[in-house]
Amino acid sequence: MAQGKRISVDIHEDALRAIKDMGAAARQGRIAAGEGQAAAAARLGVHVQTIARIESGEPGVAIGHVLGMLALYEIPVSLHRPGIDPLR
Repeated sequence: MAQGKRISVDIHEDALRAIKDMGAAARQGRIAAGEGQAAAAARLGVHVQTIARIESGEPGVAIGHVLGMLALYEIPVSLHRPGIDPLR
């Protein structure tokens, strides 16, 4: 199997949706900043293909790259565990 295409069959559909949503948000942030994928890759220090994989919501991308791209474009991320009051 090609590198980057490996995903666990145990990834819940909600997690897959969250990954796709983060990719879409990263793409929107990049476009709003007026940057192409090559510029984003240079700023993040990754290959342009990694940017494309993030934006497509591919679950095999390193989480650090995904969060790094979101931070690059000042896109806030929050984590909420089901059944847990986030204000505690």
